[in-house]
Amino acid sequence: MGARKKISADKRKEALKTKYFAKLNNVPTSPRKMRLVADMVRGMEVFKALGVLKFSSKEASARLEKLLRSAIANWEQKNERKAESGELYISEIYVDSAAMLKRLRPAPQGRGYRIRKRSNHVTLFVDTMSKNDNQI
Repeated sequence: MGARKKISADKRKEALKTKYFAKLNNVPTSPRKMRLVADMVRGMEVFKALGVLKFSSKEASARLEKLLRSAIANWEQKNERKAESGELYISEIYVDSAAMLKRLRPAPQGRGYRIRKRSNHVTLFVDTMSKNDNQI
């Protein structure tokens, strides 16, 4: 790795140390389906978002609920105290496309149709409400 690239990588790592997040890699759900659930909770207070995810009928909501609990636990560990109601909110959540499994399905007249089994990566950031209020 070149010196310039290493310096920028170190800056990125230092910036992530001040943020509270959780990542979920290689989820075997299409990114489009996961984004529907992510859009439901984006910007919400975390305990309200947990309730929404718990009672959502989508399959992706169970995975996202577990990820949100992990992000809350990461925040609690870094701050060495418990999260209180109304204190934390989901500041950022994004869903990126991951590796795609390509399969062939038999089709008429000796042809084969390509089946793409998609997967995704989800990154969820939580932040405190008071920290956000000071910036405005």
